[in-house]
Amino acid sequence: MARIPVHDLRSFVRFLEDQGELIRITEPVDPYLEATEIADRFVKDGEHPALLFENPMPGDLGRTSGRTVAARGPDGAPVPLLMNLFASRRRMAWALGCESMDEAVARIEEPLAMGPPESLWDKVRMLGKLKDWGGTTPRTVDRGPCQDVVVQGEDLARSGLLDLMPVLTTWPKDGGPYITLPLVITRNPENGRRNLGMYRMQVYDGVTTGMHWQLHKTGASHYAEYEKRGERMPVCVALGGPPALTYAATAPLPPDIDEALFAGFLMGRPVTMTKALTCDLEVPAEADFVIEGYVDPGERRMEGDFGDHTGWYSLAEEFPVFHVTAITSRRDPIYPATIVGKPPMEDGWLGWATERLFLPLIKVPLPEIVDYHLPAAACFHNLVIVAIRKSYPGHARKVCQAMWGTGQIMFSKNIIVVDEDVDPQNLNDVLWRVTGSIDPGRDVFFSEGPIDQLDHATNHACYGGKMGIDATAKLPGEYGFEREWPDTVTMDPAVTDLVNEKWADLLVRLKGNA
Repeated sequence: MARIPVHDLRSFVRFLEDQGELIRITEPVDPYLEATEIADRFVKDGEHPALLFENPMPGDLGRTSGRTVAARGPDGAPVPLLMNLFASRRRMAWALGCESMDEAVARIEEPLAMGPPESLWDKVRMLGKLKDWGGTTPRTVDRGPCQDVVVQGEDLARSGLLDLMPVLTTWPKDGGPYITLPLVITRNPENGRRNLGMYRMQVYDGVTTGMHWQLHKTGASHYAEYEKRGERMPVCVALGGPPALTYAATAPLPPDIDEALFAGFLMGRPVTMTKALTCDLEVPAEADFVIEGYVDPGERRMEGDFGDHTGWYSLAEEFPVFHVTAITSRRDPIYPATIVGKPPMEDGWLGWATERLFLPLIKVPLPEIVDYHLPAAACFHNLVIVAIRKSYPGHARKVCQAMWGTGQIMFSKNIIVVDEDVDPQNLNDVLWRVTGSIDPGRDVFFSEGPIDQLDHATNHACYGGKMGIDATAKLPGEYGFEREWPDTVTMDPAVTDLVNEKWADLLVRLKGNA
């Protein structure tokens, strides 16, 4: 396979098409609900190609919602709408510049195997000093393709967000159109460190949106600092550009790690940045669109409802307001969007990438962990299944408490701990082990702590109960257990090898009929 072009979205789309991983759709599609229904069908039952709608425009559905004008590019043609970009194992790995996710994980594991510094993040900070990775730190250029077309001033007043981008209304009870795949760029006013986060943006009109900064997010902490100072906060929003940068904006990185640096580290090449035109911020030079603007201290507006990744609507609530000062774009932009809702959805693949990439990092403080799994059906933060090498009584509970105190995994409402011979990815195996190996009165325990702000089931927002289940084999005397623990039923390895060799043709036919 030729080198994967990950420096910009258009090149990556052409690559996907060459690989048979993208479908171009020339028929008109309505950004109001219709595109959601099509894209949803392409993720619910397995891995299917990405979708490039070349002619998004309001139809009967859009007109009933009051939207009548199609978003047009600089050439007057409709702006293509890209969906389900990350919704397969291959495309998710390719987006990171790798042929497989194993290759991407190996890039994480390599510096960890080098010994001190203690963590990957210390090594990321040293990238400029390391021979193989020194070229992956972001570089700055005077101007990038993202600024080929500039709309501001009177032009912006005439042609706002909905005239320039086919912004989706994804579900019937949504409060309006939402930008769903934005890279929101802010800077910590205390130390100047940059953050790229992904926070949904409800479009109120052509020049204002909501800014859904949840309580625990880095963007929210930056905004809190600006509010304390009583200062206007510069904000830029990028759409498109390097696919790895879009992934990095979703990754649970520590607050002081630059997502552009992390994306470059994964791709093995630097992300190119350029200075915004109306904000004192740098933006991805290869982005398809950049929305520049600001958020004022103290200003709030009702945002929502929104059909969220939990599968329920998150209800309307007051959030900060983003004011647009300029919209810049490439001459041939693509508008990327995603939809969230009842899983499985495209975000399941982004979550899977995070699960795989961050396993080596979780093992640094918790080396007893063999593997873990965050099922998409549980919206990632509602369930963690973790397999450990158990060494002592109470070991499973120690792991639960440690994970509840680690990064964004602290939001996990339920953690199941199994022994190392259980595959956390095999839910049948997990359910068999859990239901057969626990005494609920002994092995189920509870705690309290921070909960994801989108969780609707807790009595209070952002705080609630957590449940741990110790499904490991009990050691003598552990929690008062004094009986003999039985062995699981398994075949003699010699017989397994014999059958594999003697009955190879039959087994091949069996797999072919599976």
